[in-house]
Amino acid sequence: MRKAAFVTTPLGDRATEAGGTVVELVVPVYNEAPILERQVRRLHGALTGLLPFTWHITIADNGSSDGTGAVADRLAADLRDVTALGLAAKGRGRALRAAWMESRATVVAYTDVDLSTDVAALYPLLASVLSGHADIAVGSRLLPGSQTTRGVKRELISRAYNRLLHLTLGTGFRDAQCGFKAVHAEVAHALVPEVDDDGWFFDTELLVRAERHGLRVVELPVRWVDDPDSRVDILRTAQDDLRGVARLLRELGPRRPTAPLTLGAARSRREHAEAA
Repeated sequence: MRKAAFVTTPLGDRATEAGGTVVELVVPVYNEAPILERQVRRLHGALTGLLPFTWHITIADNGSSDGTGAVADRLAADLRDVTALGLAAKGRGRALRAAWMESRATVVAYTDVDLSTDVAALYPLLASVLSGHADIAVGSRLLPGSQTTRGVKRELISRAYNRLLHLTLGTGFRDAQCGFKAVHAEVAHALVPEVDDDGWFFDTELLVRAERHGLRVVELPVRWVDDPDSRVDILRTAQDDLRGVARLLRELGPRRPTAPLTLGAARSRREHAEAA
């Protein structure tokens, strides 16, 4: 059964019945019909042998026109731990916003459908958040220990972009846009409404705002192999990113912190207990 955007699903009920820690892993997709079934089945099989707690995959189709939605529906019907979410408009940020804001999981995460990031890195990513070590854990292709295979052009653009973020906005993270992130759900529910962007800049804005609120953003090295069939328009994405950086600079200033984020009552009680 396909979910309508912003409609609560049975995921939380299943999690309560199972009595386990739950992760909802979102796979945002746009016109990926040729590879979607292969990649989701590959991901599903990997998670089955990798994660020792309850998990769920949500395929978030944002405005596809090539039959991606039908493939997502078929996978949701065939695989017990997979749900399809259909959105009318494009935008990776829009897809993540819709899925994360309605999630009842303890941790929400996402990975790109090309699975360029080695799925084996998902466990330490999630463990960082579940253990309380991080509010947001992100895969980084630019850390010592990361293994990255991609062309010189994309490598230089990525490094230049992240250097720009550091110089203009005073960011501490090294890799803003690796499609491999996990967020404590209470943090996501409080932070995502502040994020204005619905496209590729969503990731950067999420991390910038998280740092300004004093949240714990932890980066982990990953093994990452460039997808030669990537649908990303590098030039347009770069232009959108620069506009996003300029907007945040006007709104937030270069390094000025913002007020602490107001989290849910459960998170507040847990942090109070940890402090005691």
